[in-house]
Amino acid sequence: MTTPASSVKSYWQATRAPRYSLMFALPLLIGYETLAFALTHDALEGVRNGADVLLKSLFLVLGGRYGLVAFGAGLLGSGAYLVWRDRRRGGGWEARVFVGMAIESLVYALVFGGVTSRLTGLLLNLSLASGGSVAQLDLPTQLMVSLGAGIYEELLFRVLLVSLLAGMGRVVFGWGTRTAGVFAALFGALIFAAFHYVGPYGDRLTAGSFVFRTIAGLLFSGLYLLRGFGITAWAHALYDVLLALGI
Repeated sequence: MTTPASSVKSYWQATRAPRYSLMFALPLLIGYETLAFALTHDALEGVRNGADVLLKSLFLVLGGRYGLVAFGAGLLGSGAYLVWRDRRRGGGWEARVFVGMAIESLVYALVFGGVTSRLTGLLLNLSLASGGSVAQLDLPTQLMVSLGAGIYEELLFRVLLVSLLAGMGRVVFGWGTRTAGVFAALFGALIFAAFHYVGPYGDRLTAGSFVFRTIAGLLFSGLYLLRGFGITAWAHALYDVLLALGI
């Protein structure tokens, strides 16, 4: 007999598994790349998400256009392998799990902006509305950059950076999982915030916006550590989309 508690535990575990987390994030990648190509007709030219440009530029330097092919093949190939391996171990998919993940992501997107603004205001004793340089762009480009934030910023700053920092905390400093996670979330949030002031479309550096970005980074890092990549990617993307739409 399945109890409500066991169902919640099963859902909590399933949503972090690659077969759900990565498949849930896949539409973000497809949507971003499709919209980016439709607007720019190029892999890196024109306005694109900064994390996307940074990741692809590394491969572009190493292998030119072939490097971009290697990046795409590596990203999709590694994701497909993780999903395949997880399916062999954990079984198939249930639509209700994806529905629950979508609801979760939307709730986080709606809540995080208010929480971040409130905490920033309490720390700095000011009223701050979230915003950024994307407001200078037309709506289709804002939506494209928002989807890119969900997939590429979470891939760079949470999957790669936070995971690396947490691993370093455990291996190098001998910390426990919780302490290493707190360290990774804090340090990763500072780097995440600083990233938003780099490049021609970067924000103007102010104390308020930096604190706001740092708190947002902490929330997304915590969400990634607790709920995995897929939900965090969609929460980030939906938050930015709602901001672009003025909601």
